[in-house]
Amino acid sequence: FGSLLGLCLILQITTGLFMSMHYAANTALAFQSLTHITRDVQYGWLIHNLHINNASMFFICLYLHVGRGLYYGSFLNKKTWNIGVILLYLAS
Repeated sequence: FGSLLGLCLILQITTGLFMSMHYAANTALAFQSLTHITRDVQYGWLIHNLHINNASMFFICLYLHVGRGLYYGSFLNKKTWNIGVILLYLAS
């Protein structure tokens, strides 16, 4: 699941950058900017849906990856496990 995590993270960052080009952080305009991205930007609906669904897939892969590490006893490798826990805290 580590390679899927990397793929999900790269896709999430890429779609997030494309969405940020048209997003307005103003509270009055935030919903309108998402509507603009979905309707008016070329393939904006695809970018938006990829970004939304990929966030869920990222966390599913993240928890499966940690669960697999617990199952196989990878927590005995202290240095590797501590780095993974730090990355988990940064991602959540």
